[in-house]
Amino acid sequence: MADTAADRQAPGMTFQPARPRRVAIVSASIGAGHDGAARELARRLTAAGLPVDVCDFLDLLPASLGAAVRRLYQAELQVAPRSWEWLLSTLQRHPKVAGAAGTATGVARRATRRHLAGDLAAVVSTYPLASQVLGQLRQRGQLQAPVVTYLTDMSVHRLWVAPGVDLHLALHPIAAAQARAVGADRVRVVAPAISPGFGPVGGAARRLAARRRFGLPEAAPLALVVAGSWGVGEIASAAADLAATGLVTPVVACGHNESLRRQLSGDTVALGWVDDMPTLLAASDVVVQNAGGLTSLEALATGVPVLTYRSLDGHGRTNAAALRTAGWIPWVRHRDELPAYLSRALAKPVTAAPFTGEDPAEVIAALAGAAAAPVSAAPVSFPALLGAPVLADAA
Repeated sequence: MADTAADRQAPGMTFQPARPRRVAIVSASIGAGHDGAARELARRLTAAGLPVDVCDFLDLLPASLGAAVRRLYQAELQVAPRSWEWLLSTLQRHPKVAGAAGTATGVARRATRRHLAGDLAAVVSTYPLASQVLGQLRQRGQLQAPVVTYLTDMSVHRLWVAPGVDLHLALHPIAAAQARAVGADRVRVVAPAISPGFGPVGGAARRLAARRRFGLPEAAPLALVVAGSWGVGEIASAAADLAATGLVTPVVACGHNESLRRQLSGDTVALGWVDDMPTLLAASDVVVQNAGGLTSLEALATGVPVLTYRSLDGHGRTNAAALRTAGWIPWVRHRDELPAYLSRALAKPVTAAPFTGEDPAEVIAALAGAAAAPVSAAPVSFPALLGAPVLADAA
């Protein structure tokens, strides 16, 4: 009988099986959605036995440029949101301008390449500018592992799709179609990467306990207003409009925006940073959001109906349109429509999350396994996972 590796080991040595090649995830601390998706993907991949390394793309930018990008983006959303919409629209309409913007991210190429040194099975991006840099490295033959972009938004801006990226994971066929329309060659539809802590409320007893946990009114219908970790947008106006309907008591999750928290008063309950979002969602009868981010999907997974109202300029509006078209979240465009939408949401709670598609971590793990063989210095393709069957899934 053939001997095994353990049989051939030298005396006194312990056989160590080969360590799985690691998966690198590149996120960005822009709001919380990109990091939230990265954390959940990392958790699932780790549970599957793959070593995972998560890094912040902003830390890979030279000098203090990453912090400046974060501050500028936050200030733009708070002070001049129309300028953000104009910028996104311009980049979307003009591929050459978007291409130049993508090329400009090359300032992070050297640091990214250095961080990703070693034996990688796959690299995953949850942030569009990171995808641009990773795609450049793949095209130059400086990154051998396949690159996967996990599209965190339901609408797909041109900057999300970078030449050189091997596979895009979309949350819905609508997002998949948008990705292909701006140049993505290979797209696969997956379910959102949502923590298992977000599940059906499970009855009135849990909802009551959740309300007591946050000191919320126990009997009144509650509308949870969310605006990301930065608390940006027309939040005070949205809360006032909700209170004026007489149908709900607004509860605003202000995130890190203490100024907003101090501004809210009257019939509105204002909360600061919340670490236990599953419980807060379980306490709510309806969620009102403005950006179409991760919390919206978490609310649907919890079984709480969601409305888009006073959406953010730019990606907030495009996400609102995509979510409405998908039939996931209605978009309330005018204040006088709010009572009717609220009444319908309160009368017909969500019974099951609308998500379909594969587990994104399983797709990434399978791709990482396919990449286990040595590769040449040139970018490689993985036809078993990235060919016609993948495109068929996204059709």
